[in-house]
Amino acid sequence: MTEPPPIAGVLLIDKPLRLTSMAVCAKIRGKLRAGGAPRRIKVGHGGTLDPLATGLLVILVGKATRLCEQVMADDKEYLATIDLANVSPTDDLESEPQPVDIARIPDRTDIERTLAGFVGLVDQIPPAHSAMWVAGQRAYDLARRGQDPGLKARPVRIDAIDLLRYDFPTLEIRVTCGKGTYIRSLSRDIGQALHTGGTLSALRRTRIGAFRIESAQTLDALGHAIDPSSLRVENLPRV
Repeated sequence: MTEPPPIAGVLLIDKPLRLTSMAVCAKIRGKLRAGGAPRRIKVGHGGTLDPLATGLLVILVGKATRLCEQVMADDKEYLATIDLANVSPTDDLESEPQPVDIARIPDRTDIERTLAGFVGLVDQIPPAHSAMWVAGQRAYDLARRGQDPGLKARPVRIDAIDLLRYDFPTLEIRVTCGKGTYIRSLSRDIGQALHTGGTLSALRRTRIGAFRIESAQTLDALGHAIDPSSLRVENLPRV
């Protein structure tokens, strides 16, 4: 009897608000099992999205999980909304925003000049409430205990920042960037450069490499079960 080919494929998911990336993986694993996949089927993702972010999550199944690092290394595109009137300990709405005193509201010219200054190879300090490892502990665990994780600046690559809409205090931008860029940190740093607040109030990932949000499906649209043989494999290198 011929052995079935090993399971390997990609699912593009439009992650909903407030669900973690690993929770999406768990839901996909359950749907694959319902479709006949082995109980221990491997399911991973090619780059985390925070619970308060939505958009493209590249789910890797079976042997395709070997491609995790390759997918994570691809450039990414985000749509971000920044609140320039407030700051926050987490640099987003996971914690309570705090209003700041602003001596002068920046005009559009200020915004465009400031955004241009963040394009290229820039030094960026990750958010204190991030999953970075510090002496064997997650930075967010230290921060939640009131300790400064002491995260250091590191170079990240930002290829483009396009101004989509500005109506103080709301700034909407599109960011194209390389691996390891924190949009929360970028929002914070843009605000500091403008002498305003800088809290990320909404984030949506629209592209990872050649994968685009237009090709993604919602979890509900996948139904109760996923047939493993239906997984996309045509865009995968040999695994």
